Amino acid sequence: MAYEAVIALFGPTAVGKTAVAVELARLLRARGERPVAISADALQVYRGLETLTGAADALAQSELEHRLLAFVPVSESFSVGRYARLAHAELDRLLAEGARPLLVGGTGLYLRAALAELDLLPPPSPGARERWQAELARVGAPALHERLRALAPWAAAAIAPSDSQRIVRALELHEAGQLRPRAPRSQLWSTQTRHPTLLVALELDRAQLYERIERRAERIAAGGGPREVARALAAGASPTARRALGFEELARGDLEALKRRTRQYARRQLTWMRKLPGAHRLELTGLTPQQAAAEILALWTGARPARPGQR
Repeated sequence: MAYEAVIALFGPTAVGKTAVAVELARLLRARGERPVAISADALQVYRGLETLTGAADALAQSELEHRLLAFVPVSESFSVGRYARLAHAELDRLLAEGARPLLVGGTGLYLRAALAELDLLPPPSPGARERWQAELARVGAPALHERLRALAPWAAAAIAPSDSQRIVRALELHEAGQLRPRAPRSQLWSTQTRHPTLLVALELDRAQLYERIERRAERIAAGGGPREVARALAAGASPTARRALGFEELARGDLEALKRRTRQYARRQLTWMRKLPGAHRLELTGLTPQQAAAEILALWTGARPARPGQR
């Protein structure tokens, strides 16, 4: 019987993706498979921010090999286009070797970029992002938004004056001659993938998820998180590295802001999860990681059908 070539696990921060992936790897090895995890997280690519970004620790990596994890210096900018090329190469190589890729992450755009062929916009030219970030710090987001409105009114109309990240990106693209209207139907929500894929969306009772987020934030703040941020700042952390959840909050010692921002990010991840095409939704409430892994394996082998509400 032919099974999907790739197993992809997506879910909000603190839902327990790594623990489930490790247990699923054990079950797959028992069937003679060689599972290898590929990270689909925009910030876990940075070396030196492992505690802050919740990357798989040494124990988890000893139990399940991870790729595209903690390999970019914090001083470098990183883009989804670069990630897509690397992820495609890793998936193709692993499948050619007869391994079983497990794509694991919580960044929806990176997950889709790994699984599909997306028409991605180019990365900024060298120095462009740093220059626009400096201008943002000097004049503020509303002033840059007005500048964008003068250059490309249609683009400014789709961006809130407070959305500094999108404003800077639009100005970078305009400067490079690459700013253009997007197609009305986004490739993000297509069911097409480069390889047959079982996509599992991991869910958890909202109150339990928020409790895990609180405890995780406290562990980061009490553990290596502040030291990682201090070292990254000393190394000249890039604008993209500084987007890591908790980076700016720990830089100023604001634990409550870290908790609040993480809850907000989890809500955005849940919104992505509800839109993911072809995803089987797996409720983790009341399940151990071992039980969740067994359910995923049963989905993959066809031993049980999707529950009502799954797609």
